[in-house]
Amino acid sequence: MAANVQTSSLLFLVFLLLQNFYSANSQSFLGVNYGQLSDNLPSLQATVNLLKSTTIQKVRLFGAEPAVIKAFANTGVEIVIGFDNGDIPTLASNPNVASQFVKSNVMSFYPASNIIAITVGNEVLTSGDQKLISQLLPAMQNVQNALNAASLGGKVKVSTVHAMAVLSQSYPPSSGVFNPGLGDTMKALLQFQSANDAPFMISPYPYFAYKNQPTPDTLAFCLFQPNAGQVDSGNGHKYTNMFDAQVDAVHSALNAMGFKDIEIVVAETGWPHGGDSNEVGPSLDNAKAYVGNLINHLKSKVGTPLMPGKSIDTYLFSLYDEDKKTGASSEKYFGLFKPDGSTTYDVGLLKNTQNPTTPATPTPTPKAAGSWCVPKPGVSDDQLTGNINYACSQGIDCGPIQPGGACFEPNTVKAHAAYVMNLYYQHAGRNSWNCDFSQTATLTNTNPSYGACNFPSGSN
Repeated sequence: MAANVQTSSLLFLVFLLLQNFYSANSQSFLGVNYGQLSDNLPSLQATVNLLKSTTIQKVRLFGAEPAVIKAFANTGVEIVIGFDNGDIPTLASNPNVASQFVKSNVMSFYPASNIIAITVGNEVLTSGDQKLISQLLPAMQNVQNALNAASLGGKVKVSTVHAMAVLSQSYPPSSGVFNPGLGDTMKALLQFQSANDAPFMISPYPYFAYKNQPTPDTLAFCLFQPNAGQVDSGNGHKYTNMFDAQVDAVHSALNAMGFKDIEIVVAETGWPHGGDSNEVGPSLDNAKAYVGNLINHLKSKVGTPLMPGKSIDTYLFSLYDEDKKTGASSEKYFGLFKPDGSTTYDVGLLKNTQNPTTPATPTPTPKAAGSWCVPKPGVSDDQLTGNINYACSQGIDCGPIQPGGACFEPNTVKAHAAYVMNLYYQHAGRNSWNCDFSQTATLTNTNPSYGACNFPSGSN
């Protein structure tokens, strides 16, 4: 009996260790868009090796090139393939086209290439092309029927990607509704997706919200940085970032149509790191802040106010810059990685700090005994109060600064802010951008702990 207990305990310990290892080295909610509108892309094999060196678990393709699908075989990476809008008319009118596609582009590679979804078109419902809109659902149905015939129904989902403009109202989030002009078309589409357990795929870009209202408060709200937050007048929930507000608006719209259980997947989101001098918002700092804070937000599993405790599957845009894209210059500069495999900006996506294109033995870097995030001198109480409100809304334990808590005394805004800002920094991953707080914070190697109030650091 004792031996069995010891064996069970040992197995449980091993399970916990493996679980912790997996959690530390993978982010199952995180994907990336692999666009190829560029004349300086690295080789396909280099791209596969790059993704294998990251914590990214999913890749979304904008087409279904057999060579690309085959290259991801046996990598464990989940793959989304897709049809262009131009494919929809033929796909809708000829079921054999769907059958041949599934045979050639899915059955030939599945399950070694882990195809999880097929997207039919992009932003069709907001294209203004009424004929194309009417053809979307028949096209999706033909693809679904082809998958069912191949015994892949339920294993490979069929969806389409929507722009946020599919909503006629998105603020406050609780009032989110779909454009009434879509009426029966949207209802029929959602009935199809619900019946086949397929996700509703949306492309929220807080960047465009800031571009339309370029104020410091809007920027902080869009970048997950400390801000006063916005209270939803419909339900009293407080939002501290635009991403959650946009996703919850979609959730509300689905709920209003009677389809609240349809899973939401973020097919695209990102922030440009470059653009023309007259464009508002693109910069390396902003891109790093948005993507880094978004990843940490998803990793925390705090969820959104209307969907707490859940990490939304999210595909970052994009893997590389695409210099052949048209439109504003910023459209070309969403790449997370450069053609040589190095990071455009570091948000902790690599499994280690080694350049994935350089097969070398990494040299361990000595770490400081500890680092703490504290307010900069001269920061106003109003700014620090905003920092406290933001940090405490992100799932950290702010009990110690409450009356009777170990860090309540001294009962000053500065002392309380120092504790929670540091706790947020440690909790979010100890990256430099987690100790920014709109340039009101700084890192120190001097432990600010006092009495019974212990400020955690990387070493404790």
